Amino acid sequence: MRNFGTNFLSLGVALGLGLGFAVAPVGSAQAWEPKKPVEFVVMAGKGGGADKAVRFIQNIIAKNKLSSKPFTPVNKPGGSGAEALIHVKNASDPDHTLMFTLNSFYTTPLLQPGLGIDISTFTPVGRMAEDTFLLWVTKKSGITTVEQFVKAAKAAGDKWIMAGTGKNSEDNILTNFLNKAYGLNMKYVPYKGGGRVAKELAGDNANSTVNNPSEQLGFYQAGKTVALGAFTDKRLPLFKNAPTFKELGKDFVYYMQRTVVGAPGQSKGAAAYYQGLFKKIFNSKEWQGYMKKKSLQGGFLTGDALMSYWLEQKAVQKGILMKMGAIK
Repeated sequence: MRNFGTNFLSLGVALGLGLGFAVAPVGSAQAWEPKKPVEFVVMAGKGGGADKAVRFIQNIIAKNKLSSKPFTPVNKPGGSGAEALIHVKNASDPDHTLMFTLNSFYTTPLLQPGLGIDISTFTPVGRMAEDTFLLWVTKKSGITTVEQFVKAAKAAGDKWIMAGTGKNSEDNILTNFLNKAYGLNMKYVPYKGGGRVAKELAGDNANSTVNNPSEQLGFYQAGKTVALGAFTDKRLPLFKNAPTFKELGKDFVYYMQRTVVGAPGQSKGAAAYYQGLFKKIFNSKEWQGYMKKKSLQGGFLTGDALMSYWLEQKAVQKGILMKMGAIK
């Protein structure tokens, strides 16, 4: 069970529930196949974890000839994913429109009710993973532990820059946690896309980030950045020297979904096709290898089980935003 147990987030709601998955029905509905290129919307900028995953999936489909039509990534990061949500909600061809989501799938509609987005109207295709987060600093800073980070950030006050992706985004949530849990006053500066955030840190334009492993991996392997702590239940195999915040006495974990979502109004035939396709991709050696390399976790979910997961996670994120004072 994953829950937010700090005073900051004493929600007691489980994250990453071990739900089973509903397999798409086998029958005539699965005779449906794409008749033209499939638009694969990414509700984040280029170079981030979501973008990297979508382009890797695109390669799996093309390399293994899993579809007679190409899947075309389209980045729509505006408004913390609002641009993507509106675009997919109003898709002129729901059967040829998919979206790859972050937790902004839940938070953006909560923060911007005027968008009129109801996530339960979208088609549950497949949860491909839950992504993880780490606290990062530059090697040049000389900081090697969370304790040293706290001391340095506390001394710098609001001059300490934490770069992240979007206002009230996942990165903003984690920054708020660190500020409250350790009595810090870091300044959160939002950028478009995790890739840009990683570059800001590596270029010494920020003091720290909470990037996903896939976003910082290149700089980490080049010896430019250091992972100090993980927002996970257990230490990540690729970052064995980074203790979890639970180990450090903060009962706090946070994951982000990496899920394929179909447009509202998608036909049963198209939904069954995509559910089967992405289950096959999830089970492929390529995707399993990618998950291991990028420190992704979690099992495949689809159909009713995925919809249940969405509604559970929406409740969790709503509680977090209320604790932050972002919504009432």
